[in-house]
Amino acid sequence: MLKPLGLSPELPVIEDLHAVLVAGRPLLDVRAPVEFAAGAFPGATNLPLMNDAEREAVGRCYKQAGQDAAIALGLEQVSGAVKTQRIAAWKTFLEALPAQDRVLYCFRGGLRSRIAQQWILEHTGMACPRIKGGYKAMRRYLLDQLDVLPGRFQGWVLSGRTGSGKTRFLNGFRQQIDLEGLANHRGSAFGPNVTPQPTQIAFENALAIALLRQQDAGWQALLFEDESRNIGSVHLPPALLEAMHKAPLVVLDTPDAERLEISFQEYVLDMTAAYGAVSGSREAGLQAYGNYLLTSLGKIRKRLGEVRYQQVRGLMEQALAEQVRTGSPDHHRDWVAFILFDYYDPMYDYQLKGKQERIRFQGDAPAVRAYLAAQTPALG
Repeated sequence: MLKPLGLSPELPVIEDLHAVLVAGRPLLDVRAPVEFAAGAFPGATNLPLMNDAEREAVGRCYKQAGQDAAIALGLEQVSGAVKTQRIAAWKTFLEALPAQDRVLYCFRGGLRSRIAQQWILEHTGMACPRIKGGYKAMRRYLLDQLDVLPGRFQGWVLSGRTGSGKTRFLNGFRQQIDLEGLANHRGSAFGPNVTPQPTQIAFENALAIALLRQQDAGWQALLFEDESRNIGSVHLPPALLEAMHKAPLVVLDTPDAERLEISFQEYVLDMTAAYGAVSGSREAGLQAYGNYLLTSLGKIRKRLGEVRYQQVRGLMEQALAEQVRTGSPDHHRDWVAFILFDYYDPMYDYQLKGKQERIRFQGDAPAVRAYLAAQTPALG
């Protein structure tokens, strides 16, 4: 099969999946866009050998007429100007990287990545290695790591009321995994960001790589923020969830006034700015921000009860109208305070009662940091 394609049997191959994934090398993914959208690795760029329609046509041909016919159709589709454009895109991507960082892969590390390698070599002179086993091998490796890595660390879980600044505190540590950051979601009804969440597969890939990097750094203890099974549309892998449910807790205490300002900053000022940046105008940004708020509130309508729901919705609508009219976001503090103190606090207190036996320390940020630094193994 290789001779008709003119593929060299000596195209370079990388077998050390761990080294590639942990190093964070910019990966050239030559799979079709639909494959990339289903799941990818952090730092990967999709510059496909075949687009979705071409891949689909080749797949149909393979089923109907066999491999040789499918290969011939693929080469026919990706020829002439199309081939020139795709090689040019690969060349631009690879030329921006040091030679030792160049690497590509397809789904199984087979024909597509070998064709891409050969064309790159012939038209640019660059010998770009391919991943042995491709995406499938790397994905399998990461899934296996997700099953074992959570049990190799002494885990600690950071708890605290909504608005306590847990994520800010967490990110002050080297020995931590920011699950909400990886999930691109703040873990509550108001948690969605302007940009979409990763797929479950992409989230798991990024999480496994983050754990591998912490292991390679030599850390024995890790800090996680207290999370439920789901963070928006993604869920925590079973081994990690089990480890977190067994891990000791530290509780971050933050004054209510500070919690209000943290929440106001994150859910009002930051989100208003984010929607404004992607919407093209102040008016469109505020419209989108208002939709986000009311949609988020709707998710907790049943838990709030109709009376409280209508009360909070009224506060939101008044704040949004004032923001549109004057540009001032200050009235949003009213509904933020209601949600924090009348809705989230009682729910948090109830949930924390079920975790009392796991609490090892409770205090403000400096005290919690000092406590964790004094543990064996220490967290810092």
